[in-house]
Amino acid sequence: MNEKFYALPKEKQDRIINAGYKVFAKNSYKKSPVNEIALEADISKALLFFYFKNKKELYLFLLKTAEETTSKALMESGAYNGEDIFDIMYKGLITKTKLMKQYPNMSKFSIKAYYEKDPDVAKEVLKIIAPYKKVETYNALPPLDPLKFKDGLDLGMMYQDMFLASEGYLWRLEQSDKIDVDKIVKDYEKIIDFWKSIYLK
Repeated sequence: MNEKFYALPKEKQDRIINAGYKVFAKNSYKKSPVNEIALEADISKALLFFYFKNKKELYLFLLKTAEETTSKALMESGAYNGEDIFDIMYKGLITKTKLMKQYPNMSKFSIKAYYEKDPDVAKEVLKIIAPYKKVETYNALPPLDPLKFKDGLDLGMMYQDMFLASEGYLWRLEQSDKIDVDKIVKDYEKIIDFWKSIYLK
């Protein structure tokens, strides 16, 4: 990747990255104007192309950055380790929430990119996401001891319920212009306590 981009101050890098996420999250790849990204980043189109040779390079860079940033943050949080499923879910959601505060449109962009069919980028998108699709939280879950949970409980369904509820909660947060991490932590602690009350013995 262009070393000139990485030589920029972190604040300016993030401004360009967030501008790309915002514009590409709203439109398809083809219908995302580079002029709009440059305007959002408060730089000229010529300067944007100084850092990235064309729109395709910028788009693929943004997707790779999103995948690497998310995976690294989850690894560092311990969301892929431990023996307590509730703790794992908690760490995962809090980590993603903090990322949303730093990169508000990253998740929306990533989801849109996963389904991008434009032949100019579709093959490259699949290559980028393939390694990260193997490192999902549910693949790193610890063996669950049935004796700790309510008798007859389908542990797979329990996890699916928790996972989908968490994803729905994150989706709702993404619709907000302001993310209050402290409030989210308190809300999610209540959700975790509720899950424990209905699933554990």
